[in-house]
Amino acid sequence: MTAPTTTPTPAASTDHYADVNGVKLHYLDYGTSGRRQMLCLHGGAAHAHWYDYVAPGFTTDHHVHALDLRGHGDSAWAEQHTYAWKVYSDDIHALEEKLNLRDYVLIGHSMGGMVSLVHASSHPERIAALVVIDSVMLMPMERVTRMRAFGEKPPTTYATREELIARYRLEGGEKQLTAPDVLQRMALYSSRQEPDGRWRHKADRKVYANFHQIAGLPMWDNIKVPALVIRGGDHSPRFTPEAMAEIHARAPQVQLATVTDSDHHITLDNPHGFIEVVQKFLRTL
Repeated sequence: MTAPTTTPTPAASTDHYADVNGVKLHYLDYGTSGRRQMLCLHGGAAHAHWYDYVAPGFTTDHHVHALDLRGHGDSAWAEQHTYAWKVYSDDIHALEEKLNLRDYVLIGHSMGGMVSLVHASSHPERIAALVVIDSVMLMPMERVTRMRAFGEKPPTTYATREELIARYRLEGGEKQLTAPDVLQRMALYSSRQEPDGRWRHKADRKVYANFHQIAGLPMWDNIKVPALVIRGGDHSPRFTPEAMAEIHARAPQVQLATVTDSDHHITLDNPHGFIEVVQKFLRTL
């Protein structure tokens, strides 16, 4: 899937909040009501707007929502010990009740992909299909240790929003393939002004301080719904042939797609390619 020379126009959305599981969560509604529902989850330190450029590819047939996980975006920060895989899943379960999500498509990127996998393996009754985007099935312990150390450091602050945007970078990829205007939009939605007038990232660093290793591969034993695994081009080391062989042994129905001209942040790097592979999968449901 070669990326076109133009980036899609970001989708319009409306902001909503829901009090669930002891926190106030923010989510975006891209429309369109009355169609099969879709819930999209972002990765670590990201936010719901990671789906701005791909949502228009699905609203013809789906009612698309994107959630800010607790401690991210415009959702509330929480106690450090509540940034746990099960708690994120509990949040999704509570939101399912609030929004009456049934027979819906669950999509998650990176950390959000693991949250999606945890949730689909423990609460399969409402989910019609699962899409996991470039997630690590077992984070190396040395990386977990580095993430925890990062989470304990005080946050970096900036004198102006422009300074934060200028220094904003995406983590988790080998190369920066996101278009500059797309990157700027993500930076804008990642920034918050503090009472002292300085600017900082919205994500709570305590998410990383609490990070713990979890094995994703065994969870595929419980995935019985149609599922798609998406890998980011030739640059991404995730979903190796060995990992895919084990996933297929545990869940033979799982499909694999690679989006070329993208790195880890596939929905930003190559929105057209992402839409193409997901739509192809959805047509098989």
